[in-house]
Amino acid sequence: MKTILKSHGLWDLVENGLTESDLKKEKEDASISEKSPTAQTLMRDARALGLIQSAVSDKLFPRIVNEETSKGAWDILKLEFRGDKQVRNVKLQGLRREFEYARMKDSESLSVYLIRLFDMMNQMKSYGEELSRERVVQKLLFSLPKSYDPICSVIEHSKDLETLEVQEVVASLKSFELRLDRHTENSTERAFASLNIEEKNPKSGSFSGDQKSQKNWKSSDGVKKNHSWYIDSGCSNHMTGDEGLLVNIQRNLTSKVKMGTGEVVPVAGKGTLVIKIKLGKKHIQGVMLVPGLEENLLSVGQMMEHGYYLVFGGNMVNVYDDQSLRNLIVRVQMTNNRCFPLTMMPASELALRASVSHCL
Repeated sequence: MKTILKSHGLWDLVENGLTESDLKKEKEDASISEKSPTAQTLMRDARALGLIQSAVSDKLFPRIVNEETSKGAWDILKLEFRGDKQVRNVKLQGLRREFEYARMKDSESLSVYLIRLFDMMNQMKSYGEELSRERVVQKLLFSLPKSYDPICSVIEHSKDLETLEVQEVVASLKSFELRLDRHTENSTERAFASLNIEEKNPKSGSFSGDQKSQKNWKSSDGVKKNHSWYIDSGCSNHMTGDEGLLVNIQRNLTSKVKMGTGEVVPVAGKGTLVIKIKLGKKHIQGVMLVPGLEENLLSVGQMMEHGYYLVFGGNMVNVYDDQSLRNLIVRVQMTNNRCFPLTMMPASELALRASVSHCL
């Protein structure tokens, strides 16, 4: 708004207001010539007031509707958004503390962290405190995860931090992030780092065409431990026929699920799948227990509901944890029978009560 008013040459009136003589003449003589300096000033102020009134929301407009000068309206809005001196100091102190303790999270992309950090700085500036260039550079270098230590060390030893521009640091960090992404694309240090991806023998079952309806069911007396889970867009929920893979099973369900073949089958319960990863265990909630189902299915729709993004192409599916498509969680190769099997080993020690740290 300040920029708009400046572009019209009206900011001086909004900031400083009308002079006492202008206000006095306006009240004393309603028939001031339109060409007089006073009339011209009053018209400019009215134009500024109109711009301000047209910019505020319907909720805020009533608060400035009775103001006769642009400065009067502006002061009301400034108090509304910035508060008085005491309120501003309290907000600024909170922002200082937030900025001081801000750190980039391991699960956070550099771009998201930079947006968060610069938003804090912009808010601090709006309350009257502008951080020095050197302070911002230091904050950027000292608040990144350990994986960024190499580039931070290079910047610190090859650049003069007293003259280094913020955008230079940002550009170097973003270039390094791209290199990190390339090196960790196939790495197992992400959320599903320990999931082993392997191709299932085509003879063991297929989910394409008519074969799917013929081979994805088993007899009730047959036991087979199957740790392969198929990423399937045809099922509405994660589901398995193996009760031994689930914990915390809820039995009081009367729901049914529709299979990719169009068949509607009853659900015997809903539980949690606990799987092993390098860093411990992960819990996948909302897995339906469907007796007689031979294969384990991961629902594409349910994964999407939990914020995952799946990209199919090039005979594989890539699973990412957000829409930036930067953090690759797992890559599953398509088999000869056009399936996407993902091997997930259950944890050896299952707890009946478990907190969910991450779920599909």
